[in-house]
Amino acid sequence: MIYEIKKYGSDVLRDKAKDVEKIDDEIKEILDNMVETMYETKGVGLAAPQVGIGKRMFVCDKGDGVVRKVINPKITPLTDDLAECEEGCLSVPGIYKKVRRPEKIKIEYTNIDGESVVEELDDFLAIIMQHENDHLDGVLFVDRVSPIAKRMISRKLQAMKRETRKTEQVEE
Repeated sequence: MIYEIKKYGSDVLRDKAKDVEKIDDEIKEILDNMVETMYETKGVGLAAPQVGIGKRMFVCDKGDGVVRKVINPKITPLTDDLAECEEGCLSVPGIYKKVRRPEKIKIEYTNIDGESVVEELDDFLAIIMQHENDHLDGVLFVDRVSPIAKRMISRKLQAMKRETRKTEQVEE
């Protein structure tokens, strides 16, 4: 099942997601649907809040066909060195800006089999994981861009927010 992606201005994108208490068939199905949605929309990651689900989980594939289904992640930076990478987001379509994030991280999470996973990551996968994890805390990549970049996109963001609010009111 392909989910609808929530767009900038949707309240669920700003809420702090709640821990997944139990990994049951429903959670597994949601994660499978999120993977399907991620591929359908040509994304490399997708967090549950982006599809209107306030749970601490996301999926990602850096482009090598290895899908990670990440539940209740905790990220620890392993360096003060920052990598700058141009980011975009399915929830903020059409906007791409440079974001600085820790170059190397440790991520601890639970997989769909209930097993604890600990990975040390760098490069593109570390950026994806940090970007998706931000969604679980109600943070969007546009919150992390430089003040100048933020000013450059502020009109687009305001227009997107107005459109989202209008669309969501019609759906209610």
